[in-house]
Amino acid sequence: MTDQLKRAINAAKTAQTNDQQAEATRIASSSAGEQKFDMSESSYKTSHTAVRKARRFAMQGLYEWLVTDRRFDKDGKLGWKDNAPHDIAARTRATNAMHTVHIGYYHEMMRDIPEQIEALDALISQHLDRDIDKLDTVEHAILLIGAYELQNRLEIPYKVVLDEAMKLNNHFGATDAHKLINAVLDKMATDLRDLEVQADIKANRRSSQKAAAPAAQPQPQTTDETKAVTNADYTSETPTTTGKPRISANKAIKRPRANKAQANISDYRASKKASAQGHNEEAATPTPESTAADVGLQDSNLVNSDEKSKD
Repeated sequence: MTDQLKRAINAAKTAQTNDQQAEATRIASSSAGEQKFDMSESSYKTSHTAVRKARRFAMQGLYEWLVTDRRFDKDGKLGWKDNAPHDIAARTRATNAMHTVHIGYYHEMMRDIPEQIEALDALISQHLDRDIDKLDTVEHAILLIGAYELQNRLEIPYKVVLDEAMKLNNHFGATDAHKLINAVLDKMATDLRDLEVQADIKANRRSSQKAAAPAAQPQPQTTDETKAVTNADYTSETPTTTGKPRISANKAIKRPRANKAQANISDYRASKKASAQGHNEEAATPTPESTAADVGLQDSNLVNSDEKSKD
């Protein structure tokens, strides 16, 4: 009986150990599997600011990878390679607050850019005036991100790619490095996004033509007669179609604006003055009756004066 109990206890312990090993194997296999990140995933921020922050973290991660594993790989020091891109991404997520970062796009750049490093370097080298090994590491990382987006992210306008590269350089790069980055990415956009660039050039040309159209309107042609009339220093008295005299362009006539109240007052005063003058004229002109009376009055005055003298 004791032996049976011991065998049962040993079997239970063995089964428990097997279950624990199976669970550990399942967890390890699931965590070691390839993870795919989708831009449409909604478990993290996908705004424009979140994508910009993802570019910043990707630039720092690519810089770290370029100065470690990538450099050791090119120098043949394979035994020194111990800083893979996925380890850099995991360490970055563990030591930084990534809740406002587009995690999917960050992991995509940290995975795809190291895998496509040879092709992206070939694209960049076509538009460089020096060897790519002589590039500053920060400039190299920024150009890798810009080349990757121009080639693989067609939904992002090429102007946005160039603008974001300039912002990365302003934050991490040297003072005059923007000249090289802008020139290389601009030429690369002409090769990879030719249709988009041509459409943008045509749109800018149409907008400039519309803006210049009002300033380029043709002036009305003037004949010799109209020139003679406009250059004259006098006002022609010949009436126009409106009945008003023609006004010279060089000698403008200022017409006083008559007030209605003042016009009525002046008309009233003129009529009163005319009526007063009419009454005075009537009083000054003698009538036949008045003249006869005046003659009789004068004769009577003469007679009276003679009689007074005789007395």
